[in-house]
Amino acid sequence: MIGFSNLDLVALAFFVLAWIGYHHAVERGPHAAKSLNMRMNLRRARWVQEALNRDNRILDAQVMNGLQNGTAFFASTSIIAIGGTLALLQSAERVVAIFSDLPLNVAPTRTVWEVKVIGLAMIFGYAFFKFAWAYRLFNYCVILIGALPPPDSPDKQGAQRAVHETIEMNVAGGRHFNRGQRAFFLALAYMGWFLGPVTFLIFTAAVLVAMYRRQFASDAARVFGYPEER
Repeated sequence: MIGFSNLDLVALAFFVLAWIGYHHAVERGPHAAKSLNMRMNLRRARWVQEALNRDNRILDAQVMNGLQNGTAFFASTSIIAIGGTLALLQSAERVVAIFSDLPLNVAPTRTVWEVKVIGLAMIFGYAFFKFAWAYRLFNYCVILIGALPPPDSPDKQGAQRAVHETIEMNVAGGRHFNRGQRAFFLALAYMGWFLGPVTFLIFTAAVLVAMYRRQFASDAARVFGYPEER
């Protein structure tokens, strides 16, 4: 395959499977409910329920503003990362020459280098779309919080429907933000490919373990304990 060895293809396949497997484990797997992201979704729901009981929701708007600012920062960073990555295409010949002088036996051809760079740019592009969409969803959530009925509203059914809509929008925004951040972490693993397929495999495994540990065995995850929550 245009200059890639069998080990390169194995490393790339492992990277893709690791991404898909982690996504399944954290969002849909049998232990997904114990992940840090899912536990925080329960707190998002509690937050919106509490917001319904408040007459003044300025605090809630400020919290949402913080979420939007953080998401906008990552979206902007994604654009910068894409530009920086694509700039590497202009220096392909120089990079190939540098790698040829290194005692690492990983000197790529120009085509191989360009394919790897384009792949990295695509990862950052995916992250940008996730962060941009998360920003939009958080914007919708601000509107839904503003549309929550007052605490003394006689339409209890309508109030709970409004709470449900707000919770789902908030959770959706957080889900897409998490996926964008996941792409950033995996981009670090992908960078190992520039040093060879073995390094790619090691970097992917290391990043996968680090992400999994943060969701299920980190200090932050232990804040909530592990009893089942409903």
